[in-house]
Amino acid sequence: MEKLHRYLSHRLPAHLNLLHRMVSINSFTSNPTGVNTLAELTAQTFSRLGFQPEFVQSTNPAFGCHLFLHRKPASPPVGAGTALALVSHLDTVFPPEEEKLNDFHWRPEGDRIYGPGTDDIKGGTVLLFMVLEALEEFHPEIFESIHWLVALNASEEVLSSDFTSQLVQRLPDTTRACLVFEGGTPGADAISLVVSRKGRATYQVEVAGRSAHAGNNHAQGANAILQIAHTIQQVEALTDYANQITFNVGTVHGGSVVNRVPHTAHASVEMRAFSPDIFQDGIQGMLALDGSTHVSSQDGFPCQVRVHITEKTAPWPANPGTQRLYAIWSDAAASLGWTTTTEKRGGLSDGNYLWQLFPTLDGLGPCGANAHCSESSPDGSKQQEYVEVSSFVPRALLNIEAIKRLYALSA
Repeated sequence: MEKLHRYLSHRLPAHLNLLHRMVSINSFTSNPTGVNTLAELTAQTFSRLGFQPEFVQSTNPAFGCHLFLHRKPASPPVGAGTALALVSHLDTVFPPEEEKLNDFHWRPEGDRIYGPGTDDIKGGTVLLFMVLEALEEFHPEIFESIHWLVALNASEEVLSSDFTSQLVQRLPDTTRACLVFEGGTPGADAISLVVSRKGRATYQVEVAGRSAHAGNNHAQGANAILQIAHTIQQVEALTDYANQITFNVGTVHGGSVVNRVPHTAHASVEMRAFSPDIFQDGIQGMLALDGSTHVSSQDGFPCQVRVHITEKTAPWPANPGTQRLYAIWSDAAASLGWTTTTEKRGGLSDGNYLWQLFPTLDGLGPCGANAHCSESSPDGSKQQEYVEVSSFVPRALLNIEAIKRLYALSA
């Protein structure tokens, strides 16, 4: 273990140089050229370990190509063999214009490196490579025996589901785990590992009222903006912190000109919850607002409220498969003199889609913070996304030790 630690520390500058190259490529989801450029660099990097690339165009032609890196066992495995999926993604949430506007680029500062994707998730891709490189060097018998699939989503940040179907088609039945290298949480005494994530549903609320001249015939109008104001309050009242379910009205639009009683208005809503049952209850509560009317014209014409779901991703709840993986990683941490703790996250990842198919563990990447943030301020109240350099080697050590144990259990 001491030799492995020295090796990882010695190799870290080269790995950080790779991360620098990755961060310097804008891979905003809707920048397919940048996403594909990053995919090519990633494929070239992993080819040194014998991984064969497969580029699969996203279903949405406005996005780039998913990247699947394959490496099968060097010789036929004994028995069923072991397959592992290591999951990351290529895209970030930052358009090139935003990076330029906020002077958001690779910027080392003490133990932190600021830059787009340093934490979410290019740092995770680099850590993933560190783990595989070290396994090849120190445990070639394990590295050569596992059927590896490194899978990188081109459009994870917009929750495109076609990646999951493509990934599952490429995973053998012998797959023991899907390991997701989203960033870890810094600053805790124990190493946190993500075992659960909220589900997410989005809705569109549409109100049809009746227009009228705002001066001459105001009473004949049914004000759609006034109605949606009532509906918004009903939506917000569905938030229940005790049950960990939230509703957020994100956008509101209505009307056309100020001298006309507005006849249309619409709002977009997002809902998140951990529990599958509470998630379903939230959907029912939201849909129950369909047809609910508070505003009518003086002659009785009612505003009409329509609510429909536009997207739904189920929660990733606590489950036996994830718990078994967590126990392995926890034992590995203990052998290194560390402790672990479980973490539930409100944000989504590919783990939301994978946990029902294969045992899944998340948050295995290096520690960082401020994901999705490009702004900064002189007083420090706003800080850009960053990754902690000092977290790479310990996190790599933990993943290596845990994969060794997972392999031993599967062999």
